[in-house]
Amino acid sequence: MQSDNSATTKENDQRPLILLTGATGYIGGRLLKNLEQSGQRLRCLARHPVALRSSAATDTELVAGDVLDPASLGVSLQRVDTAYYLVHSMGSGGDFEIEDRQAAQNFANAARQAGVRKIIYVGGLGESDEKLSAHLRSRHEVGRILRESGVPVIEFRASIVIGSGSLSFEMIRALTERLPVMIAPRWVETPAQPIAIEDLLAYLVEALELPAGQTQIFEIGGTEQASYGEIMEEYARQRGLRRFIIPVPLLTPRLSSLWLGFVTPLYARIGRKLIESLRHPTVLKDQSALRVFKVRPRGFREAIARAILNEDQELAQTRWSDALSSAGAQRGWGGVRFGARIVDSRIAHVKCSPADAFAPIRRIGGQTGWYYGDWLWRLRGWLDLLVGGVGLRRGRRDPELPNVGAPLDFWRVETFEPERRLRLAAEMKLPGRAWLEFEVQGDNETSFIRQTAFFDPVGLSGLLYWYALVPLHQFVFAGMLRGIVAAAMREGRRG
Repeated sequence: MQSDNSATTKENDQRPLILLTGATGYIGGRLLKNLEQSGQRLRCLARHPVALRSSAATDTELVAGDVLDPASLGVSLQRVDTAYYLVHSMGSGGDFEIEDRQAAQNFANAARQAGVRKIIYVGGLGESDEKLSAHLRSRHEVGRILRESGVPVIEFRASIVIGSGSLSFEMIRALTERLPVMIAPRWVETPAQPIAIEDLLAYLVEALELPAGQTQIFEIGGTEQASYGEIMEEYARQRGLRRFIIPVPLLTPRLSSLWLGFVTPLYARIGRKLIESLRHPTVLKDQSALRVFKVRPRGFREAIARAILNEDQELAQTRWSDALSSAGAQRGWGGVRFGARIVDSRIAHVKCSPADAFAPIRRIGGQTGWYYGDWLWRLRGWLDLLVGGVGLRRGRRDPELPNVGAPLDFWRVETFEPERRLRLAAEMKLPGRAWLEFEVQGDNETSFIRQTAFFDPVGLSGLLYWYALVPLHQFVFAGMLRGIVAAAMREGRRG
């Protein structure tokens, strides 16, 4: 009965229906949240809708479809008022120009046949009369194909998007974190006009309010122009890193792509296609967006600061278990990479209630110890004292309840949700920042415990520190989780 009422409510909903493509990608995934929060009636098109179930609201409609399969688009576009086209094939293994061209043509035809009133698209800055790179040429071509459909198109052309998880920013960050001295190609001096992800999203949402029937290209960017080198220098300054960039004229785009693949292998596949675009200035020539929209973009320095801050907020507000399959996560030896952060997570099942499973977790540290290898923890505390840290001497104030803000050995309690979650922030001396988190979920008979170590390395020394300790972490953290499980089972038997 409840599902029938829900279906009737959706059919009678008079709000314009918005179709979002690319919701599993970087911009689309963030736009999904903004559109939901603004109260839009929303439908998401994805090849695998199951990938969106954990992130989309319950009243957001999820439909299966592929822009490379014209037959799958007709039903998806029925009754749609406005469609966001945020699809890009650059990450595919084939010829992305051909795939982007075909996908745009398929979508344009289907949108016209379905009577869509507006398409909103994000392309790239760059002078159309130049000999553009394949990447920028394809971005412009997609916009042209959409416009030629006859459906009104609002196209935003942007330069570097600064936000934790964006491809350009993550490449810049990876280079800056890993290389104290960069023998850099000439493209580090190419001017750009970066835009914060929050400002790009604000433009995309406000575009819904533009009058129907309008087709226009808007160039959007932040308040300042900056070269890639200047962005790297500012990122290094905010992270407390000393970096030296030495531009040389010898690295051709081809050699640059090989160099990029060597230094930042996680971004090599897409980076080698993107690198050709970095020789083109991507700055605003047209300021009409500032007259049409209410958005007042910020500068690149503030955008970088917000990207770093947002990572901390995401860590505080989300469960890592929800992010393990996200597009921003990169799996590798030593953990999962999510932006600059490294995450080592493991899970164990235990036959007891969540309350019993959480009992040993809330008592961790102090006189109770760490359930495995206590002598190693004492050694780590002693080494921390030697370098001026707090060591293990603080213990914990309350042996039963870890109060938020209280010290716990060389950690501090950052989050405590009874019978569910404990997060500790490290206060030992480290070349970075670290957290240790425990989560418990389950029913009266069976629970699972997730143990997660987070590390935010600062520079090359931080990366070397983490990866040097990976074998020890595998040994200690796995043993700790086994010890917690054993203690939880004892707790359950006593109960």
